[in-house]
Amino acid sequence: MNEILNDEITESKSKDDRLKSFIERIERLEEEKSNILADIKEVYSEAKGLGYDPKIMRKVLVIRKMDIDERLEQEALLDTYRNALGIF
Repeated sequence: MNEILNDEITESKSKDDRLKSFIERIERLEEEKSNILADIKEVYSEAKGLGYDPKIMRKVLVIRKMDIDERLEQEALLDTYRNALGIF
């Protein structure tokens, strides 16, 4: 009976240690993410100081991430909508 109780305690302790490890890893990653976001903000600020528009830069980044076929399809649809609305 004691052996079963000891096994359960050991297993519980092991799970607690794993949970603690996961939480600590997530905390470290969140801190890194926060630092990276601050760095990105700084780059946008620097670019803005040199006359670039951060809003447009963000759009360019979205476009660069897209698959070329998806981008071309979206551009064609946008042109269709602009023409239908008389926006040139």
